[in-house]
Amino acid sequence: MRGEADAKRGVAGSPPPEAEEAARLRIARLVHKAQKRHFTGPWTLFYKEILRFATIAWQTVISPVVTTMLYFLVFGYSLGDRLDEIQGVTYVDFLVPGLVMLALITNAYINSAFSLFIAKIHGTIVDLLVTPLTYTQFMTAYILAAVVRAMLIGGIIWGVALLMGAGVLYNVPVALLFMILTATAFALVGLVIAIVGEDFDHINLLPSFLITPLTFLGGVFYSIEMLPEPWDTVSLFNPVLYMVNGVRYGMVGVSDVPVWHGVVLLVAMNLIFGALAMWLLKTGKKIRE
Repeated sequence: MRGEADAKRGVAGSPPPEAEEAARLRIARLVHKAQKRHFTGPWTLFYKEILRFATIAWQTVISPVVTTMLYFLVFGYSLGDRLDEIQGVTYVDFLVPGLVMLALITNAYINSAFSLFIAKIHGTIVDLLVTPLTYTQFMTAYILAAVVRAMLIGGIIWGVALLMGAGVLYNVPVALLFMILTATAFALVGLVIAIVGEDFDHINLLPSFLITPLTFLGGVFYSIEMLPEPWDTVSLFNPVLYMVNGVRYGMVGVSDVPVWHGVVLLVAMNLIFGALAMWLLKTGKKIRE
């Protein structure tokens, strides 16, 4: 009898199911409101990512700029004396867009891939996933930080080339459009690889065996018109070729392929990898497992 009385008091002391459901709905509305109206969370995550690479700028910014400028000096001025012009453009000017894209692609991928992967293996990603941040805000913060780093490095290389006398200001808006779209696409690729990767070898696999070869074979140092058959045709299946030539058109006004092909390709890449990254975040694959 005493146990039954205690049980009844316990039931009587607990809130009714209607009150519990109302509390859950209220909390859900508050979280939803915070997600929609407040940008403190995504801004803080974005700012944290900016600080992460800014505090070691000598390694994340200065080092790739110096490496790329060495390419510019070695290839530009050693081969520039032997190659008069390519498509009516001096070889030094022809080389700059390719080097800008080489650095931009690599750094956009590295920033998002390594940052998220480190957060995943250290377990700090759990702290982010339990915040009111939406998956869109979470992804946007990481992507924007990677784009800022890539554009900063690409912009510095572009600026140094201008100071050294390169004539690379043919159509600046087109060049910037291709740089932003390319940086966003490879930042999304890095995000996807960071989510599905299980160790650092997986993160390094893509740049070592895919991104770097495709970039070097994507017309960075040459025009595909200089290649014999069938390699000039094979090069048309390299997506990086369209990115490099899009920036090259914006900087010096020449391109091996139609510029709009590159725009379509980059928009498609952004949509595909953006949707894939969002699906991986929502399902929690390789993150919550």
